[in-house]
This record gives sequence, structure tokens and C-alpha cells, in this order.
Amino acid sequence: MLVAASLLALSQSRDSVVEQIQARVSAEPGAQVGLAYIDLASGDTLFLNADTSFHAASTMKVPVMIELFRRANTGSFRMDQGLLMVNQFASIVDGSPYSLDVGSDSDSTLYRRIGQRVRVDTLLRLMITRSSNFATNTLITLVGADAVTRSMRSLGAQRIQVLRGVEDGKAFEKGLNNTTTARDLAIILRAIQEGRAGSPAATQEMLAILLAQEFNEKIPAGLPPGTRVAHKTGEITAVSHDAAIIYPNGRKPYVLVVLTRGIPDGAKSSKLIADISAILYAHNVAAAGRPSAHVAN
Repeated sequence: MLVAASLLALSQSRDSVVEQIQARVSAEPGAQVGLAYIDLASGDTLFLNADTSFHAASTMKVPVMIELFRRANTGSFRMDQGLLMVNQFASIVDGSPYSLDVGSDSDSTLYRRIGQRVRVDTLLRLMITRSSNFATNTLITLVGADAVTRSMRSLGAQRIQVLRGVEDGKAFEKGLNNTTTARDLAIILRAIQEGRAGSPAATQEMLAILLAQEFNEKIPAGLPPGTRVAHKTGEITAVSHDAAIIYPNGRKPYVLVVLTRGIPDGAKSSKLIADISAILYAHNVAAAGRPSAHVAN
């Protein structure tokens, strides 16, 4: 009877959460949201449009990070190995060269190091914590986009597609973009948290890098101050995402991925993601106070 009552309460709570989220999304005209929530303590889940494909924006940098650690573990290269910084990359359409625009990059430091060698681990950290496009393209050139996607398939992420680096204009014009779903990003983050995305040492390093994220106006903004969040944001025109592992005080973590599109104002999309984060944090706190019960979804 206790389990049945707990299941009923959890189902009612989930319905309420869905209603709150849908009401909040509807307040932003034209907004589309994909969401995945997984409580790693209870197994409670909530998925909304979780298998809808979105432009991945910079969330694709998490799969690149995983592939880098995996390949370094095989001895393909060393994390302290230096890579020559050259601002020229080949389009996946025809191999023609293109360069990155420093004004469109959230990190400008590497452009002052063109012609110099920069360590792989330094580039990796800049790719995640500062979302450096220059670091990303340099690292994708090292490991290959196809290999990144294959690694995600091995983790169970079946729809995410990493085709290329960023700012490949010819590829964009032909619709050849990196894409993802909320469910796949949640699968990937869960694999990192549970130590399945690489060696135990590598996954701990991945989490440390994600915890050092410098852009915190989305999911973290909806949480109590001081809550630890390992996450990666992403944004392009009218597209804004955040994919996170949240560590509530005194409880096991939960995974939350919120993907949005159709909101031209970046401040509004960030606020929407933060508000959804707050709704699900409250749900997680309430669920933690109920007797545990396994729920299949």
C-alpha cells in the first residue's frame, strides 16, 4: 500500500510539473522546448519532446570532450601534447578553407596564440568552460567528427549527430548541422556521472571541467545559490540550451537537459530555462521527501 500511494503521489506530482512547464513555455510565443529529467537516486524521469531533434549548438562539445579522453586513453595522443593553432579549417561540403570570426567566439584568448602550440588539455578546458569555437574546431580536427558520433552510439545516444566543427558556412547553407535531442544529452551526461563514458579517472576529470563552466545564467540560475552544477550551454540565433548534472545538497544528483528554439531574445530563453530548472528542482526536493518507489516511464 505504501508503494502504491507513493506511486500515485509521484504520478500526480509529475502531472503538476508538466502543467507548470507547459504553462511557462506557452508564455513565450513561438517557443519550442525539448526536456529530459532523470533523478539518479530514485529513477524518476520526465521527458517532454525528448526525441525531437534540435540544432546542437555548443552542447556538441560534450561529446567531443568524451572522445578526446577516450582517444588519449588509447595512446593516440597525450593530453599535454601541443597542437599548432591555425585559424583555417576545411568545409565538410567541399574541403574549401574557412576561418573563424573572433567576434563570434565566446573566448578570444586563443586568437592571440595563432602560430603557437597549445596543449590539448588547455584547449579542452577552454572548449567547455568558455565554449571556445577555436579550441573546438582544432580538437575535432584531431579526433574526427565521425569518431565522436560513433562514441555516442556506444553510450546509447542514438540520435545525436556530430558532423563538423562550428562556423562551416557552406555546410550550414546545405543543412548539414550538428543535431541532438534532450534524451541523448541526458544519456551522455548520465554516462559521465556513472563513470561509463571513459575510465574512472577520465570521467572524474570530465565532471571537474563541466563543474568549472563559466556561463551560468540558465539551469544554475533557477537553483538555490551554491548548488553545484556540471553543465554545458549552447546558443545560436533563436536557439538556447543547457545540459546539466545537478548536485542538490545531501542528495544524489539528477540530470536535466533543456533545449529551446524559437525565442530570438537570448535573455528570455535563458530565463525560460532557469524557470524550468526551478520547477524541476522543487519537484526533486518534493520527491526526495516521499518513500522511494521505482517508476517506469
